[in-house]
Amino acid sequence: MSLGRALRKVLIIDGGNPCNKQTPHSHNFLTQDGQTPAAIASLAKEQVEKYKTVTFRNDLAVSGLQTTNGFEIATQSGSTFSAKKLIFATGIKDVMPEIEGFSDCWGVSVIHCPYCHGYEYSNEKTGILTNGDVAYEVSRLISNWTKDLTVFTNGIAEFAPNQTQKLSEHGIMINESVIDHFEHNNGYLRNIVFKDGSKTPITAIYARPEFEQHCAIPEQLGCELTEQGHISVDPFQKTTIRGVFACGDNTTFMRSVANSVAMGTLAGVMTNKEIIEDEF
Repeated sequence: MSLGRALRKVLIIDGGNPCNKQTPHSHNFLTQDGQTPAAIASLAKEQVEKYKTVTFRNDLAVSGLQTTNGFEIATQSGSTFSAKKLIFATGIKDVMPEIEGFSDCWGVSVIHCPYCHGYEYSNEKTGILTNGDVAYEVSRLISNWTKDLTVFTNGIAEFAPNQTQKLSEHGIMINESVIDHFEHNNGYLRNIVFKDGSKTPITAIYARPEFEQHCAIPEQLGCELTEQGHISVDPFQKTTIRGVFACGDNTTFMRSVANSVAMGTLAGVMTNKEIIEDEF
């Protein structure tokens, strides 16, 4: 939108496979709280399409290279496009653990962010699926939303003695049983079933699965990644390759629609600024 309003000729290549496609409602986004991700995206597209310099293409970018005049992007359909600048708003791909039912519940009742979903599951029987220092820090955070909290380490717990004591003081239980599968109803958790045949009822569980970049093109172009695997950007959404910008989940652990919108606006503004600097 910011580039359209700056009268720049923009092509948006969208493969239509967002990571929040299973999420029933998006929250903590002023003016859009409780809307479905699909409804927010549809309204965004409708509003951006009013700017005649912006064109949408339903396709998937698969490779890219730097040219003397900018960049060239090839798509899955066999098309090739040239551009002076690139903005990657390509998100990340969550790598699901090998627990039956996990992927079906992901974004519904297996959740990653209390600021996005915690209110809806407040005071419910809640779990945390991780271990060690990360589990301890997440427990401290989630205890703000519910006191009925259990850490499922899916194996031997890896807490320091002081961490175990602190969790106990706050009534946070630790379950070391190995998980077999999740019982659920259309993505809404009912029970965690363990390898030993036992089960425990649960309403929601927080998890931090591994992730990878959804798009490999930034790395092909030489963009650096952070130690955590995000695209490295400066405060103006610039990557380490001049002319290439990135925004949204592919650059930060702060995964929210509102944050992505803000970053996208800044990326558009700074891309336009760089074009002006190149030409004026």
